[in-house]
Amino acid sequence: MRVLLAGLCTVDVVQRVDDLPEPGRKVQSRSVTVAAGGPATNAAVTVAALGGEATLLTVLGTHPLAGLARADLAECGVTVLDALPGHAPPPAVSAVTVRERDGERTVVSNNAAKVPERVPFDTGSLPEADTVLLDGHHPDLARAVARWARGRGATVVLDAGSWRPVFADLLPQADIAACSAQFRAPAGGLRGVPTVITTAGPDPVRWTSGEDSGEVPVPRVTARDTLGAGDVWHGALALRAGELDPPGLIEFANAVAAERVRHAGPRSWLGPIRAKMGEIWNSRSY
Repeated sequence: MRVLLAGLCTVDVVQRVDDLPEPGRKVQSRSVTVAAGGPATNAAVTVAALGGEATLLTVLGTHPLAGLARADLAECGVTVLDALPGHAPPPAVSAVTVRERDGERTVVSNNAAKVPERVPFDTGSLPEADTVLLDGHHPDLARAVARWARGRGATVVLDAGSWRPVFADLLPQADIAACSAQFRAPAGGLRGVPTVITTAGPDPVRWTSGEDSGEVPVPRVTARDTLGAGDVWHGALALRAGELDPPGLIEFANAVAAERVRHAGPRSWLGPIRAKMGEIWNSRSY
């Protein structure tokens, strides 16, 4: 499967601690990891780890920190298309703290605050894709890619973690809106989206598709790191979005995300998930 993912790429500085510090306190971390992050980026890493062709359309630019993200993504097998290759400011940097005992985390990031909203890009240079995932962080890019995808019959998946004004333009183009429990669209905003899926952490994932609806339970696991788990879930969903019905699609994404949270660190889960892919595909109802 060929998946184009358009959205945010950050540089994540991840530190693991025994306890999250209170204001005014300092704590010593157990480890420090630097990796590319952001919703579309983590989803792209997931697609590549699961054997798909992952192309990430984002904004990185010329700053030295952008080189760290590019090198990490190249190692993960993700092809990067930079919509603003001459962009001079640093990419977004996320300061992440993960609590050792349960994997809970805090994140401080400026996201795409230093990137202009209007990003001119020639969609004619995009590679063919079976599925497109949009996280809405670069609104101009998202709108252009959504139109491009609809014109080619690609499945359009929205990562709708929290409401952004651009979603008013993207929802009518979407085949699947994958929403968090915190997502709040204006009245009628989700009407007309063929499939709406809503996650709620460890609680069952609810879905509606046409006249059908239901929920799929989430596997119970011991979490060591929840950073990017939702992004991983979206990446797995995008990989098989045109292939499975909603219950099977959700079950697959749940299984992949459950494996991610078992491992500490942003990349430590990639080897194990590749090793377990046969088990995941052969032991599930889809």
